[in-house]
Amino acid sequence: MPEARPRRAADTPEEPRPETGEGRPWRWLARPGRGQVIAAVILFVVGVGGVLQIRMNTADDAYTNARREDLIQILDGLGAESRRLEDEIAELQQTKANLESGADSRRVAQQEAEQRLSELSILAGTAPAKGPGIRMRISDPEQKVTASVLLDAVQEMRDAGAEVIEFNDEVRVVASTWLASDGSTVIVDGQRLRRPYTMEVIGDTHSLEEAAQFRGGLVSEITGPRIGGRVTIERLDEVQVSSLHSPAENQYARPASAAPTPR
Repeated sequence: MPEARPRRAADTPEEPRPETGEGRPWRWLARPGRGQVIAAVILFVVGVGGVLQIRMNTADDAYTNARREDLIQILDGLGAESRRLEDEIAELQQTKANLESGADSRRVAQQEAEQRLSELSILAGTAPAKGPGIRMRISDPEQKVTASVLLDAVQEMRDAGAEVIEFNDEVRVVASTWLASDGSTVIVDGQRLRRPYTMEVIGDTHSLEEAAQFRGGLVSEITGPRIGGRVTIERLDEVQVSSLHSPAENQYARPASAAPTPR
């Protein structure tokens, strides 16, 4: 009778080991279930929505962090501009009533046309102008004021209701005026400006001064560490602007002929 061989470990079938908790999270990450995918998508959407909401709340109101004094200045400027527009509306309504009344309407129409011509000549820079306003002197010892800075100054003055703007008693700013930088020199309509820059502006003195001194505006930018300049503003009862703008002849545009009246 053959002797029984002792059974070796290799001959004994291995019993399945109980699966422990180690490695399960990695297995879940490698093969996530449907519920896990849905939960991840929901969390991602909620996170993105939260970030967008925070950004929208931050940029929703540019004046949220403004000081009370700054807000009062803005309201004063808006109030002055509103009163100016109301006066202009009343004047136009009176002119319309005079023209419609038929009483000496030809004389009224001629006076209105002459007044409009004078106003348009001032806006176009082809006639001298005078009126209340401010004189702003910009010192730039480090020569860091560029054309873009002066362009911002022009835009701020226009937003505050400026009617006439002049640089250094020699360059009249009109709708077609362009500014450029050539190294450390600023060029306006082909003329090189000398430092310090002087802006004479005709308009409501209070609105113009407050617009320049508003926190984060022109004065803050020039006197800040990036430029290191200095700005002085002087209120004047009368500003004289004598420089004129020479309009260039149109190269392509021509007056359009009146369209025939449909029968």
